[in-house]
Amino acid sequence: MADLAEANIPVSDLRDFVAKALATQDVPSEDANTVATLMVEADVYGYGTHGVFRLRQYLARLRDGGCNPTAQISVATETAATALIDGDNGLGHLAMSAARDLAMQKAKEAGIGWVGVRRGNHAGPLALYVRPQADAGMIGMASAVGSANHVPPFGGSDLLLGTNPFAISAPSADADPFVLDMATTVAAMGKIKVLAQRGELMPEGWMVGRDGAPLTDPAKRSEGFLLPIGGAKGFGLSVAIGLLAGVLNGAAFGSDVVEFTSDTTSETNTGQFVMALDVAAFGLGRDAFAAAAARVFSEMRASAPLPGHDPVRLPGDGKTAAAAKRRAEGLALNPALRGDLQHLAKDVGVPDPFTV
Repeated sequence: MADLAEANIPVSDLRDFVAKALATQDVPSEDANTVATLMVEADVYGYGTHGVFRLRQYLARLRDGGCNPTAQISVATETAATALIDGDNGLGHLAMSAARDLAMQKAKEAGIGWVGVRRGNHAGPLALYVRPQADAGMIGMASAVGSANHVPPFGGSDLLLGTNPFAISAPSADADPFVLDMATTVAAMGKIKVLAQRGELMPEGWMVGRDGAPLTDPAKRSEGFLLPIGGAKGFGLSVAIGLLAGVLNGAAFGSDVVEFTSDTTSETNTGQFVMALDVAAFGLGRDAFAAAAARVFSEMRASAPLPGHDPVRLPGDGKTAAAAKRRAEGLALNPALRGDLQHLAKDVGVPDPFTV
């Protein structure tokens, strides 16, 4: 029998624990369950750096007044194909899931739905807000202004940009939809925080110090810069995302961005957007699009790999089967995260989720 300290935790048990922990900070039961479900779904689909790993950060902001536990999500402005949601400084998952659902509703009616978010907060991986579109036969897209500035403008030295992630999805007749979820930096800050929690080093090329030399100690991440993907191209993409997710929505961008981990008392006014595009609006049926995408993907996977390379994979490949396995067998959390969640349980006065 596996040691209980190493045994997988059932998805439902972890979800219930997260919901109870959020409820200790006055988050209403329905909202706590919604956020807990999405947080655990992040781990189920393999986005561990943006799942329950973030619980400590969320609880700290709720505790210290930086995040509103009883937010009332509202639609500030709306047209047939667009809308702007005000997140009321609540947990980011609430505003983003509302934006996703409204965008999909508008896409069914108008062919496209684009919904921005202002006064939001960190909302986990963007994949949570684009995969449902692909499952419904639509193309999905989402982006966000990063929740802290870790990147200078290309050639500069002032921290004015975040990781500014981007995600896009598309249906496929294969087992997995196409789901690309990426930061505009070489590595997401969440990955670096996980390495710091585990006491592991970063590869060279993720960060540099203010002297321009490679920085590999994640514990010293505040002493350096994250590097954009593709140099000036990644910088330009990050700025474009800031305009669409931040400026367009009346949300924070540039020096207005609040570091949501170190500052747990200030409103972040995080900006995001979600888009849904109905492929049927272009005269091609959903099934036909999915079949055509699957054919092209199969051609790509069949491409002979270069020496020393693994076989070709598409973004999203294997996620469906891996998620099903985790739902059936439970989640294997790394020891450092398990320990942190046990400490959190004691701190907020809820049962230890790993006690059998």
